[in-house]
Amino acid sequence: MREIPSSFIVIPCYNEEKGISFLEYSRFLDNFQDSMICFVNDGSTDNTLEVLNTLRKKHPTQVHIVSLIKNSGKAEAVRTGINYCNQNFNHRYIGYLDADLATTLEEFMDISHYLKEEVVFCFGSRIRKIGSVIERQNSRFLIGRIVATSISKVLDLKVYDTQCGCKVFTKEVSELLFKKKFISKWLFDVEIFFRMMILFGKEKAIQKMHEAPLKSWIEKGNSKVKTTYFFKLWIDLYQISKNYKNNGKEYV
Repeated sequence: MREIPSSFIVIPCYNEEKGISFLEYSRFLDNFQDSMICFVNDGSTDNTLEVLNTLRKKHPTQVHIVSLIKNSGKAEAVRTGINYCNQNFNHRYIGYLDADLATTLEEFMDISHYLKEEVVFCFGSRIRKIGSVIERQNSRFLIGRIVATSISKVLDLKVYDTQCGCKVFTKEVSELLFKKKFISKWLFDVEIFFRMMILFGKEKAIQKMHEAPLKSWIEKGNSKVKTTYFFKLWIDLYQISKNYKNNGKEYV
């Protein structure tokens, strides 16, 4: 195994040719020499791979690319990227962000600082509060709050935002959480919380997790999740809840 310092950030990409900010990624890599980015090209049909290869040419030691032949969905893309990094490199922590960088790479690094002592999993939370910049369409915000409240009840956890696309783990716990495939392509974040509770027990899992309010989250472009998924979402949530509560140990 090659030795690398600090962090790995996994970025799932599906048709992100126009959504990837070359300058933002390049600036971050210049400023954080001890960080790596693993892009997972999830069966893109546009020029996403060419854009990623251009970025890798400029930062050959920091950028890694994993390409999936067919589009597999965000859950499997993230899982593939995390397993690739864990199997081939040494690092302290690993996590994932959305390709459009609604949450910045720099804020990912800030959140990773919570991983100390008992905390093995930290996640960003899009809480609108004084001093933060959370820019999101009101319709998406309202739908998001309905979904988040429902998920919190299903999990029986006082968590504000399970679905924010900024999550970071210690390498050791990520190896356990991402070992097996997820049930849902999009609600896999919910499964992560279930897996944490199965691994450690509810009370200890709560101590090992930290929800960090984001300083900034700016909605960019259109979501890859189709509007019609809002209706299927409830079926996914029901299946996740049923399977994890009845056969949870099969998923860790």
